[in-house]
Amino acid sequence: MASIPPVPPMGSRRQPLVENPWSAWPLGGRTLSAKWGGAPSTGVAPAVRLLAEVQRVVESMEMRAAVRKTYGPADLSSVPVFAGGFINFGYWHSIDLAGRLTVADRVRSQEDMYRHVLDAAGPLAGRRTVEVGCGLGVGCALALLEYRPERVTGMDIHPQQLDRARRTNADLLKTSPSRIRFVRGAAEDMPFDEDEFDCVYSVEAAQHFDDMTAFARETARVLRPGGRVVVASFFTPDDAPDSGARLASYLESFADGLDIARPVAHVTEALTGAGLTDARATSIGPDVWQGWDRWLSDQWKPGTWPRNFLKTFEQGLLDYYVVTATRPTA
Repeated sequence: MASIPPVPPMGSRRQPLVENPWSAWPLGGRTLSAKWGGAPSTGVAPAVRLLAEVQRVVESMEMRAAVRKTYGPADLSSVPVFAGGFINFGYWHSIDLAGRLTVADRVRSQEDMYRHVLDAAGPLAGRRTVEVGCGLGVGCALALLEYRPERVTGMDIHPQQLDRARRTNADLLKTSPSRIRFVRGAAEDMPFDEDEFDCVYSVEAAQHFDDMTAFARETARVLRPGGRVVVASFFTPDDAPDSGARLASYLESFADGLDIARPVAHVTEALTGAGLTDARATSIGPDVWQGWDRWLSDQWKPGTWPRNFLKTFEQGLLDYYVVTATRPTA
């Protein structure tokens, strides 16, 4: 497994890597010294517990083969249908689909997806935000420049994505080192302190999460009281037992294990179960799937598997949602 990339200093309470790894190795927002009550002992029992905990962290960073390949050597962001460094299907509400679509339209659709998500988070000026599954970090840059938070953290499980994010945002990292950073971490085991963020958001990454319950638990832990979570992704509208198989018959991304068929109710229930309130899912499918398919039509013939996303939406197998919830203030 590749080593965890270094993290630019942020002046936060705990950085993911420091000179003394025993006292501050990131374990889901907890340090080894805090977890075990001080510096590691040479005794057998503490050592066994330590090794077990380190193993847990290592396992949380492991990726399914399809995820590792798609966001590593295959570099999905370089595929022409994903323009501008973004990797989402786009929010096409304000784009005229009747005429010829341009690359600028495509980039705008992806930027508008981020704007739709960030608008749902509420006012972000002067607040701390984290994007789970940040990819190349262009969405983090948009959030920083347009919404003026105190700082933006981009987190991704794939080290190659983080390398690309740091290259893509080299100027921002140089000019605003205290306001933007990129950190390696898993959605199910975030390397942050409790109450660290006012907003946790994720754009088209949750379909890859291995454990939605763990993601919800970690989200509740790192959010401050009153903080918001916003997740935009595609889920099944119901819990029909054959949903996964039917989606796999239409879409290669489900057949090869890249995407996970998960009912949207499971997401809201997980957030509620983690102690968050007012969890709700809003369909934005009509503003996603038509535009996505229209954009694909110039590059993919009807009947090819990417064109089946619209078909699965029309058949009620898949939809696109924005899911929101709030951490109670008391």
